[in-house]
Amino acid sequence: MKRLFLSILTSFVYLACLAQDLQPFTLTDAWLTKIDSLAPKEARVSEADKKNILIFSLHTGYEHWNIPHTAAILKLLGEKSNKFTITLSKSIQDFKEENIEKYHAVILNNTCSKPEYRNLFYDVYIENKKYTPNQAMEKSKFLENNLLDYVKRGHGLMIMHGGIVMQNKSAAFGEMVGGSFDYHPKQQPIHVKLVDPNHPLVAAFKNEGFTHVDEPYFFKDAYFAYNFRPLLYMDANELVGLREDVKESRRYVAWAKEYGNGRIFYSSPSHNPQSFENPELLQFFLDGMQFVVGDLECDLSPIK
Repeated sequence: MKRLFLSILTSFVYLACLAQDLQPFTLTDAWLTKIDSLAPKEARVSEADKKNILIFSLHTGYEHWNIPHTAAILKLLGEKSNKFTITLSKSIQDFKEENIEKYHAVILNNTCSKPEYRNLFYDVYIENKKYTPNQAMEKSKFLENNLLDYVKRGHGLMIMHGGIVMQNKSAAFGEMVGGSFDYHPKQQPIHVKLVDPNHPLVAAFKNEGFTHVDEPYFFKDAYFAYNFRPLLYMDANELVGLREDVKESRRYVAWAKEYGNGRIFYSSPSHNPQSFENPELLQFFLDGMQFVVGDLECDLSPIK
């Protein structure tokens, strides 16, 4: 126990120093080669047929610098496993019914919207100058309903980090994905822990979880219905810079759930591509991809 404590303490000291100088870097072939060497060689469900996934990476609000890195590593995971055909997009036209039907699942890659409406579709339409605000809102609701119906009918949706902010003021979107973004304190070392070490979706993590530097996301609204199967959590009492005291110190940062006949996988980790250099996290993401397309079965009983 003493050795474990010292190991955790050393990791936190190291990461605290790292957090002070965790600088953005350009996506390069050399870095992707490094990720390729760390990525799983095959998918967990090896007998699954090849599926089509759309990675949607448009932002109209805050620009996460890890957007290209996240798209690249997910594409690498999908193609290296030979289980996915990956399409990259920044066009909201892909959410029209005739286009979205081409895919077994969609991944929202840090699709942050502008703060005023927290509606990425609206942001795009109103910027066009072709539509009045009412017309832009009507068209944005049409695309959002397409996405909700797409998942409800049996498709998958995987949300990476800031992707949960895409339609953040929509109660329907929040109910589907499991919550709405509230705020986050400054980046800091976070010890991410396993809710249930025996759950198939956390089989990638061999120990007590992992520690990395990240934005500790806090959620609101539908989150507190706990209508999801939690996978990873952080202890709010271990964090600094909270906006207010918290009653529930255990805060979930990754979960899986059903929505109609479809499947949702959300992962708040990670804001920094440096975290992708953890082979266990790469396996976690690949497992999430197999889960949302229906290849990896697991218990989705919500904790309520």
